[in-house]
Amino acid sequence: MNTLSRLETVHKQSFFLFGPRGAGKSTWLRMMYPEAHTVNLLREELYQRYLAAPQNFAAELRAVPAGRWVVVDEVQRLPNLLNEVHRLIEEEGRRFCLCGSSARKLRLAGTNLLAGRALKRIMHPFVPQELGSAFDLERALQYGLLPIVVASESPDETLKAYTQLYLKEEIQAEALVRNLPGFARFLPVAALSHGQPINATNIAREAAVSRTTVNGYLEILEETLLCFRLPGYEAKLRLRERKLPKWYWCDPGIVRTMKGTTGAPVPEERGALFEGLVAQTIRAYKDYTGLCDDWFYWAPVASRETEVDFLLQKGERMIAIEAKAGNRFQESWCTGLRAITPLPGLCRRIVVCPNGPRMQTTDGIEVASFAEFENCLATGRLWPNT
Repeated sequence: MNTLSRLETVHKQSFFLFGPRGAGKSTWLRMMYPEAHTVNLLREELYQRYLAAPQNFAAELRAVPAGRWVVVDEVQRLPNLLNEVHRLIEEEGRRFCLCGSSARKLRLAGTNLLAGRALKRIMHPFVPQELGSAFDLERALQYGLLPIVVASESPDETLKAYTQLYLKEEIQAEALVRNLPGFARFLPVAALSHGQPINATNIAREAAVSRTTVNGYLEILEETLLCFRLPGYEAKLRLRERKLPKWYWCDPGIVRTMKGTTGAPVPEERGALFEGLVAQTIRAYKDYTGLCDDWFYWAPVASRETEVDFLLQKGERMIAIEAKAGNRFQESWCTGLRAITPLPGLCRRIVVCPNGPRMQTTDGIEVASFAEFENCLATGRLWPNT
């Protein structure tokens, strides 16, 4: 899998590269910056040396040619190094790639992510274009698209090990939570909220922790880039929209492992898994290519049964997208897309389903397979006349 190209591009100025563990950040950096000087803070001896005397970092870089890139891997382990990085960028024109799985510890340490002197980029799990002919939708729904899992001959075992690694290295070792048993109880409950409006009170009750604790745990999942929230669309319309955000995990394999689910997805879970895959694909293209300025879901309070999964905004234009896991088109799939039709700026309405021929309803709603939809994102043809 190391030979697969990624949508992330090479940069000319210093940048942060964040992403969940196993997303392939270090592999990509070795491929794209082969001559870089690498500082891997997972090396315990190196970590302890810089922890005791941060000035050793700058002293050792004096032996590195001035024009050579410097990669600092797992930078969140030593936030104080950013002070030296800042100085070396300003005074010596050094270029850094600062790689990590979370910006949480950097923010908690009071660092300002170099005040704009470094770009911020996210590396996501694979999108279908990156895998090419190796992409398989059913396998993606079962095991997910993390590179570390895609490359594994035993994806079930790799996913279980990944979960244990996350708890040990990302949470316990970085001291992000004090109550690790409570966090372990919280994770499968949070996994059940995949694709649903997030309700911290309900999760707190099921996990036997406080609501305040749950809010902190949810933030940890977001800042370690395993999960994200999608806000409800708000506008001065006749119908008032819900404000409770929807909750998504970044990868189907992770959410299934957190729930303790194995085997092929059953019909009851396919809907949330497919919707989550569409959500993550949109999110990845938003970060990689600037697909849209912002995105939401739409659900008017006046009709609890009416919803549109995704509403993309670019300038004053909108595109409404509904994800459906069935393989045979049903008119009921279009209910939300018809209800949202009066929204100002709406220029396209799309139903995305796993397979099937491309079609269009008499009132202009397009129906496309996931492969066609992703190709539309990859080629920049989502927005009309672009």
